[in-house]
Amino acid sequence: MREFKHPQGSPEWLQSRCGVVTASMFKVARERLKSGPNKGDFTEAAKDYAFRLAFERISGELMDEGYQTWQMERGHELEPAARYTHEIETGCVVEQVGFVTDESGIFGASADGFIGSDTGLEIKCLVSAKGIRKLWFAEDMSDFMDQVQGGMWITGRTKWHFALYCPALATIGKELFLRVVPRDEEYIEAMERDLRAFADLVDTFHRQLQEPLAA
Repeated sequence: MREFKHPQGSPEWLQSRCGVVTASMFKVARERLKSGPNKGDFTEAAKDYAFRLAFERISGELMDEGYQTWQMERGHELEPAARYTHEIETGCVVEQVGFVTDESGIFGASADGFIGSDTGLEIKCLVSAKGIRKLWFAEDMSDFMDQVQGGMWITGRTKWHFALYCPALATIGKELFLRVVPRDEEYIEAMERDLRAFADLVDTFHRQLQEPLAA
């Protein structure tokens, strides 16, 4: 594991992510067509992401210039309060983290914190009714499992705290949804196979972009 200790959101942190397949996008990178004549091929969303990474590796700059939606900005604003609430409820001390990659630098993750030597933390500050309902009523974390297991894959940690922080529910004592997710080696092995294939697609686009124009 390689760690870049730049504060999350800083220009240096954004630059460290340039051209790297990040855990927050692992789910997209693994997407394949489930039907039709091209069944099994990467989806258009996965191809667009692969092209973006290939572009960034050539330009040395983020293709989206670090663009953030208002939901992402809200999450960054709430993160300190979420981390504090998590520490109060669990008694754990959270160490802030910058950006980490595997030794190759191909895959990376921005954990929202490390806890001790074997645990990580992922905080979500969702605003959609669907997302909040799926967690509180169904405990359905499938939308985030690639990111959580991906964090454990890259860091070598054995557990990950997954937290939904929603201060609007503080009046009923539900401002923090928290579950501890154990490392799943079978899940990680399948995910790694898919991500290695996606990395090959990035390499293909990278080569194609550099091919000379036809005369």
